[in-house]
Amino acid sequence: MIRAWLDMPPLGIFLILAVLNFGMAGLLTWIVFRSPLRRPLLSFNGVVAPFFNAVAILFALLAGFLANDISDRGRLALRTVQSEAGELRNVHTLSVAAASDMQSIRLALKDYVTSLVNDEWPAMDALRPSPRTSAAYDNLLREVSQPSLSKASGGAVHAALLNATVRAGTARNIRLALAADHTNDLKWLVVILLGLFTQVAIGLVHLDRPRAFAASLAVFSGAVVMALGIIALQEYPFEGAFHVSSAPVAALESLGN
Repeated sequence: MIRAWLDMPPLGIFLILAVLNFGMAGLLTWIVFRSPLRRPLLSFNGVVAPFFNAVAILFALLAGFLANDISDRGRLALRTVQSEAGELRNVHTLSVAAASDMQSIRLALKDYVTSLVNDEWPAMDALRPSPRTSAAYDNLLREVSQPSLSKASGGAVHAALLNATVRAGTARNIRLALAADHTNDLKWLVVILLGLFTQVAIGLVHLDRPRAFAASLAVFSGAVVMALGIIALQEYPFEGAFHVSSAPVAALESLGN
């Protein structure tokens, strides 16, 4: 359920939040002032404002922790893609600068980059692996690991090539792990439910004042829709409105063989 909501376009994300929160505000208003439960509910009149603050602070803390976690993951995703692109560019540069002919490495590198951009990047959004990209990376690592390269170009160049390729593979693994991480789904559910409980707490403070009741719920609902909507747009680092682009890696496709 949470995954389906977070996969929606921005308009859908905000719309669902608005329907949920303003719908809850309207429902509470009807229950308290229009339903047969009005008289029993009035017996709860007298709940003081600090009670509302306790629930609101808990909601704000959890929402803040969630936003910080999403922000950290987005920054890590951006650094990972930049690092991966940089290491792949190092492989190309070293293969060109080496004394021996390393065209086979450059061909394997180009095949891997093409597969990464055209196959693996879309597969990440669908939570699917990309066997073709994995095979292309294995082929690149195999080409770089040829023992004959040490004799032809020197041990230092060969070691630098191997290290750059391995670091690119490590960055790829981190990128795939970030794309497959949906551990925040349960946190989202808790935050959304706490937001609804906060509306109930606000209502308990204004049981005898209909206008204050409706106004406070409307203001809080609008703030929740705006804040949680913007946070939700950044939930998945490789998709959505603020996704990390594959452009740094795709730029390597223009490198010559």
